Order: sequence, then structure tokens, then C-alpha cells
Amino acid sequence: MNLISAVHRSIFRIVSQSAQNIQQDCYVVGGYVRDFLLRRSSHLFYKDLDILTIGEGIKLAQEVSKHIKPSPRINIFKRFGTAMLEYNNQKIEFVGSRKESYHLYSRKPIINFGTLQDDQNRRDFTINALAISLNQKNYGELIDPFGGLLDLKKKILRTPLNSDRTYSDDPLRMMRAIRFATQLKFIIEESSFQSIQKNKNRINIVAIERVTEEFNKILLSKNPSIGLFLLYKSGLLSMILPELTLLKGIGEKDGYKHKDNFDHTLQVVDNISQKEKNSIWLRWAALLHDIGKSYTKKFFPKTGWSFHAHEFVGSKMVPNIFQRLKLPKGKPMKYVKKMIQHSYRPISLIGTITSDSALRRLLFDMGKDIEDLINLCIADITTKNIEKKNRYKKNLFFLMERIRKLEDRDRIKNWKSPISGNDIMNAFHIDPCKKIGIIKNFIKESILEGRISNEFHSAYFLMLKKGKELGLKKK
Repeated sequence: MNLISAVHRSIFRIVSQSAQNIQQDCYVVGGYVRDFLLRRSSHLFYKDLDILTIGEGIKLAQEVSKHIKPSPRINIFKRFGTAMLEYNNQKIEFVGSRKESYHLYSRKPIINFGTLQDDQNRRDFTINALAISLNQKNYGELIDPFGGLLDLKKKILRTPLNSDRTYSDDPLRMMRAIRFATQLKFIIEESSFQSIQKNKNRINIVAIERVTEEFNKILLSKNPSIGLFLLYKSGLLSMILPELTLLKGIGEKDGYKHKDNFDHTLQVVDNISQKEKNSIWLRWAALLHDIGKSYTKKFFPKTGWSFHAHEFVGSKMVPNIFQRLKLPKGKPMKYVKKMIQHSYRPISLIGTITSDSALRRLLFDMGKDIEDLINLCIADITTKNIEKKNRYKKNLFFLMERIRKLEDRDRIKNWKSPISGNDIMNAFHIDPCKKIGIIKNFIKESILEGRISNEFHSAYFLMLKKGKELGLKKK
């Protein structure tokens, strides 16, 4: 069958003719081939196309550029023998076929020139070892030496060669196996998964940034729980995020029982991932929202299990986790920390007797992230009791509606004091001092308590009153 899509027909013909001009065979390889065969629409929008040539990748790229108008700029990477150019907003990488060998304590391969078979041998999985010929003698033909097409149909992940060797040589492939299993909803072949379990300690030779990159891709999938459970079962999760594995297990004593907080967490992450608009950091907040429970878990006779202040304890653990995994500090870390710290507050504010001032304070603390917090609380509802689940959700929706109405009236979300420090200094003709902070804080508290409205005139008169109490005189 011909495997050239109409979308890429033009560039593939140019590459084919260019390869013939310099007498080098060439093939399309990589994710494009896999997704084309899976009939995933993503292959139509692939921003990166990988062209494998039996010879020099740089030479082929240079020949291709001659036949594209206007001639594109070529980025050459001599160290790797590769080159890249852009065509119709797509990056096309050209690489020469190669074979690899590895040292025991490094995943960086020793590279030598190789044949097409050598190159396919070094691929991580049979479904990624597929190639489509761009040679005129068999243009569009599928080259499948390891039965990758059948594995695609069976939804199986297998390594082309010995699994132990594949994962030991490049341990990042263990993370990739779990990532593909999550994204594609494939099953990792049993012997292959056993090799991951056997070689899990090899992950320590991989740069943590690369491990975290794969972990984030798992977390960004539609059902992250698939990959998170596989990471747990393989033993990799205890090496990457031990704080999460500590949640595993059901506590039972004197007839009192608490749920498996690990399983609950996976369900929460899946729930939040179904939302159309959610960031990787909201998913991280969902993943870590209960990590403080293993450190605050206590049993009280006649009362049962308690996890008092687990949100506060969990939020304090976030900086160390982010530092260890080389996740970005600054706003992402502060966001996750804040979400975990306040993750239980909306639940405690449910009910008609909750004061407006309590909701204003929540709005003040959360700002523009208030809706994310409510969505996290909704995702946190994992009870199997449908009646309870619907009631909890209804209560949170009602709470959010009250918060929206308050925000429309009081504008607390992006709160900025209606009275500035300069206003206070000008009114009382004073220099910067402690009393300015006291007045500003008094105005803020008065607005949050609902004693005055969030506008200049009300705040100005309150400023004059408080200033007089502090011994200040209006000039």
C-alpha cells in the first residue's frame, strides 16, 4: 500500500528526487509513520518530520534546499551529522543512518555509520522502527522488519531487540514506554515490562530534566492515571516521586478505615485532566494535593483517622520536589504551593451561613486562580456514591456563583488598594513610616469585612479617621 499522505506529498517528492540526485536512499521515520498508520490526525500536523538517509544527512538537506523556493536556511549540527530546514512551517530533520553502542554508566551512545537495518535495530519500540521508503524503486512502501504494524493493530509495545539491552543501554526508554502506553492506551509486553522492573535503577544515570520531561508528557495525557500506575508498578515512581508512593495503602484499625490516598490521587488527576482548560501546573497541584497526608496521618480512638493540616504540610513540601525534579521555580512553583495550601478552604466555606467576608478573603488570597481552585475541589470528589457526588458538586457550584457575584460587586480578585501610600503621605504631609502600613492594612481589612465598599471615596474618609486615631493631622 502507498503510505504517502496528500498533505506531505509535495515535500516528500522533493526529498525523493534530491536523494536520487546524490544517489542516497532515504526514508520517512519516527512518529509521523506511527501516527499515520494509527490514523491519528496528529500526523497531518506534525511540526517535525524525520528523514533518514543511508549516507550523509547534511548533504541531503543541502540538495533538498536547492529545490525549494525561496531556498530555506539550513541549520547544520556537524557534531551529530544532522541538518534541519523549514518547509511550510514544518521542521524537517535529515539524519544519516547509524548504529550505536553504549558504555555501562552513560546513555550517550558511541555512533558509527550504519545501514537501514542498523538504524531500525537501535529504535526503542517496534512501532517506532517503521519506515516509509521515499526511493523511486519502492516509493511509499512500508519497511517493517520487527512486526511493528501488527503491534500497532494489537496495541502492544515491544522493543525490537532484547528488552534488557534496550532499557539498560538507554534507561530513558523505560519512561518513554510508559508514556506511549499512556498516550496511545497500549499494553507494554509482559517481558518488556519485567525488564523495566529489573532495570529501574538504571534511571539514575539519566539527567533528571529528561526524566521530568517524560513525566510531564504522561501528566499531560488524557488519562494520566494509566502512566502513574505503571510508574508505581514498575518501581520507577518510588525513585522519581517517593512522596506519592507513600500514599499507597488503606489504613484500618478498630473498625475505622480510610481510603487508599494513592488511588484517590490518581482519580483526582484524571478528573482534572478532563477539563478543557487546565495547565500542567494545575495537574501537578492535583497530583501533589494530598502528599502531606502520609506525614500527618494519626489515629485517635473513638474518632478514627486524622490528617490534620495535611494541606499546609504538603504545600511546604513543594519547593523541595520542584528543586529535585528541576521543575521551574517562580510562578509555577508558587501556584502549585498555593493551590495545595488552600485546597480544602472552599469545602469549609460551603453553606448559606458562610459570611461574605470569608469569601472575600478567599478571593483575595486566590485572585485569578479561584476558578482553578474550585475545579480542583470538584476533581477531588471521588466518592462512588452518585447522590453524594452530585450534592458535593452542587454545593461547590453554588459557592462559585456566590463568589462571582461578590467579585462583580467588590472587585477583589485583582485587588489593589484604592488608597496608595502616596495618597496617605500627601493627605497628612508625612514621610514614609510605619503608620502608612497600618492605615493601608486597616483599609484592606475593612473592605474584606464589608464595612466599606472597594472604592476611593469610602476608603479616603476611612483613611482620615484612622489617621486621626494615630495622631496624624490632615494638612
